[in-house]
Amino acid sequence: MYTRQQNVLTSRLMPILETNPADTTLEALLKQAHKAAHHSYSPYSGFRVGAALRLTNGSVVTGTNVENVSYGLTICAERSALVAAVSEFGPDIRIEAVAVANLNNAASPPCGACRQVLAEFILPEAPVVFPASEGTRTMPFSAILPLAFEMKLK
Repeated sequence: MYTRQQNVLTSRLMPILETNPADTTLEALLKQAHKAAHHSYSPYSGFRVGAALRLTNGSVVTGTNVENVSYGLTICAERSALVAAVSEFGPDIRIEAVAVANLNNAASPPCGACRQVLAEFILPEAPVVFPASEGTRTMPFSAILPLAFEMKLK
């Protein structure tokens, strides 16, 4: 299992110090998630989140949280990005990396609903980078949702 902590987000986005090409790719994805967070519609909680998905076709799709006065109808940034990706590229997309950022300097790993929805489209070892209480954390998706609900149709 690949687990790594990085203190990338403090009061603003800061560069990853390592030179591993995978890190710089995740850093760029994290910057896009941070940019998407600025488009958040969050008048009730003020919690502004953005997500960026890198697809296996090389495209990056972003999304942000969109709240509703009926909190249950709120859509998270990760699901917002996923819906945009399927809408643009179709249902055969596959996600090879995910980045989540927020403008509140608070932990925000993907919620349970987002984890399960991502499970439909993500590669099991895709890195997921997100703000955690101890700084920015990167984990493979399989570690974030180890017992995903699966339905075998055939």
